[in-house]
Amino acid sequence: MTYALPRLSALLGLSFAVLACWGLRAAANDEIRIVTEELPPYNMTLDGKLTGLSTEVVRAVLKEIGVQASIQSMPWARAYDIALNTENVLIYSITRTAQREPLFKWVGVVAPVDWYLYARPDSGITLSELDDARRYQIATVKEDAGEQYLLSKDFVVGKNLQSNNKYAYNYEKFKLGRVDLWISIELNARYLIRQAGDDPEKVAVPVLKLPDLGEGVGLHMAFSPQTSDAIVERFRKGLETIRSNGTYDAIAKRWL
Repeated sequence: MTYALPRLSALLGLSFAVLACWGLRAAANDEIRIVTEELPPYNMTLDGKLTGLSTEVVRAVLKEIGVQASIQSMPWARAYDIALNTENVLIYSITRTAQREPLFKWVGVVAPVDWYLYARPDSGITLSELDDARRYQIATVKEDAGEQYLLSKDFVVGKNLQSNNKYAYNYEKFKLGRVDLWISIELNARYLIRQAGDDPEKVAVPVLKLPDLGEGVGLHMAFSPQTSDAIVERFRKGLETIRSNGTYDAIAKRWL
């Protein structure tokens, strides 16, 4: 009888620990929703299957931590709104900006990124600083980091920004001369141009790099603010693991 209470206490402690782990696993498996957009080559639908550099990284993290979750692709503004306002939502590929910093729980970088303003080679447009772009019409995607960045610099939708829901629409408008400039991630721009059968070097010239959006920033995975810290940490450790064991490098090599 002397050892009954300590043994009972130990058993209860073990039971609570098991239940806590099971509860976290259940929450991660049953409730997590993952949203993204069509942003090739980071996330894109090919032959009915969602793929891309960032998508492969996210799936590798899911495999590493033993979580099953479906991924939905949708217009960015919708994905962004869902991730802001719904519990247990993971969003990628999202640029981590000062404006967005307090709005999400950040997991980590899934892909490198460089942002530019592009002009057509025959346009004669040169930019030495961002203010020089104010006199031109610029194609943006609603609620993406490029548009939010320009809005934070006092550009205005309907005045010098033309906002769309899809990146491919922006390239089409740019190519046809319906806008003067196009703000885009370098890899996304080159992919869309090639998909249209065009030569990137002949149709779009980078006239201004936007280091505030690119250098050292990257595209991230992030959770909705209502998500528990335990779930966020589990995904963070999963991302760290695939970076340290070579899985991330193998994925990046295929795409970059």
